[in-house]
Amino acid sequence: MFEKMIDDFKARAGMQVRLTSLAAVAAATALLTFAFLCAAGFVYVYRAYGLIEACFAGAGVFFFLTILIGGYVMALRAEAVRQAEAARLAAKGKEKTLLQAALSDPLVVASGLQIVRAIGVRRLVPLLAIGGVALGLWAGASAKRGGDRKPADDS
Repeated sequence: MFEKMIDDFKARAGMQVRLTSLAAVAAATALLTFAFLCAAGFVYVYRAYGLIEACFAGAGVFFFLTILIGGYVMALRAEAVRQAEAARLAAKGKEKTLLQAALSDPLVVASGLQIVRAIGVRRLVPLLAIGGVALGLWAGASAKRGGDRKPADDS
């Protein structure tokens, strides 16, 4: 069983190495082809118009390629930023709050049940009511403090 898996892995790895080698050779030949085309274009413009015009024509072609590739790279970066922002927003919506994480932990739930059994429901109701009132007062005070603040003017 493991022998077959290892043989399959070796075969796939060998195929990937061969494909990568072929891709490298194809890239090198494409580069040489492009170099000879540039040289032929330079010689043609040199014979037809002169040395300075041939140099300007070559520079113009490469400047155009630089602008084209730069625009493509900028578009890819903008798309990557958009995708990262979308992923961040999706992850933010999926993350659990601290309360949700605590309530989903079975150990916390079991501890809470043991506390309720030890104290008793009749004694726990007044404590919960006092805690609710304190939480309401705290939330109201923090909202009041946050509502009084005005954004700073830059002028």
